[in-house]
Amino acid sequence: MDRGRGDRQGSQLTKDFFFKATGEERERRIILAKPLTVGEETDVDYRAPNPLQLVFSLFRNVLPGSDLTKFQLPPLFNLPKSQLQCFGESVYSTATDMLSRCNSSENPHDRFIAVVAWSISTVRPLVFGVAPYNPILGETHHVSSGNLNVLLEQVSHHPPVSALHATDEEENVELIWCHHPSPKFNGTSVEAEVQGKRQLKLLKRGETYVMNSPTLSMRFLPGPAADWVGNVRIQCQETGLEAELCYRSSSFLWRKGNHRSIKGKIFESSSLKTLYEIDGHWDRIVSVKDINHGKFTVMYNAKEVLSGLSAPIVKDLREVWASESAVVWSELSQGILSKNWEKAREEKKAVEEKQRELLRERESKGETWVPKHFSVSYCKEGGWDCSPIQQKVPPAPIDVPL
Repeated sequence: MDRGRGDRQGSQLTKDFFFKATGEERERRIILAKPLTVGEETDVDYRAPNPLQLVFSLFRNVLPGSDLTKFQLPPLFNLPKSQLQCFGESVYSTATDMLSRCNSSENPHDRFIAVVAWSISTVRPLVFGVAPYNPILGETHHVSSGNLNVLLEQVSHHPPVSALHATDEEENVELIWCHHPSPKFNGTSVEAEVQGKRQLKLLKRGETYVMNSPTLSMRFLPGPAADWVGNVRIQCQETGLEAELCYRSSSFLWRKGNHRSIKGKIFESSSLKTLYEIDGHWDRIVSVKDINHGKFTVMYNAKEVLSGLSAPIVKDLREVWASESAVVWSELSQGILSKNWEKAREEKKAVEEKQRELLRERESKGETWVPKHFSVSYCKEGGWDCSPIQQKVPPAPIDVPL
């Protein structure tokens, strides 16, 4: 099954990104912008007008080593979507069905390679100088892509923690992720370690794959750049296999060969024997080499997976929750897309002030906010843990066109 092939909704703003309901029963304005893709232009200009202005703002207002989770970007430097939407897109916005491939082989080695390839597909392009909105507490994002139903909720605001649950009943696949970015300003760069456990469960195989995420890096010198760096480990206790991946960016001296490169290996957990070597570029081609036979195989082609992606569409406007990201931020997104910066600033301020008001109300009543869709816990050793309350995610009123 293919998901999201090409732009079949046209290029007009009213068809791709803007939906409005009228009537007394319910009124919803929904802005759904296209996801970032690899190697192609989009109808939305995601570039910051003057990235150096953002750099100067950080130097003026933030001390090196500071936590940036409370730093607010002006709308000029925002993408027309929430971080919650971007998080969800990494799972449901693909041009080929990577998850089904994880289940398809009877060979555990082939399944593990497919899981590694799927993990690479969740890494998406970054644009220096622009960032999505910080999600509000209780914000949700509920989207279906084929048989895959995805639900996200912002379960904490300070610190920012997002939870994701996705199920595909036909493939017997389940995803449970906890996403906690921790950005820090280091003087010449911003490094955002993405904490939280990610689990991919192949239920009919009885296998659980546990993995982490690479680190987001925004570098100012010698030239502005945004990329993913760091190490990712993927483990499956049931098969006894592990993978280590290293994401690398251009070095300080701008050696182009390292740009968006990825190297790694797949090995046996018990003996540490290397079975496969992984090499390539996550935004192009990644190959795997069978150590025993010396055979090279393309395991991931970013152009096939991350190009021709469409924005989701609304199937049933009456079923869209008021907490949906595309509803919460609709007026701000519309201001950004139309480049009406005064309107965008007003709408962003309105959303933020409403949240402060709700916080004051809870504090005055001695109430504690509780997530609707996840149970959340935290411990110093294991960090944040987000467990879905429901066993399965229901079909969503927002859908990725096939």
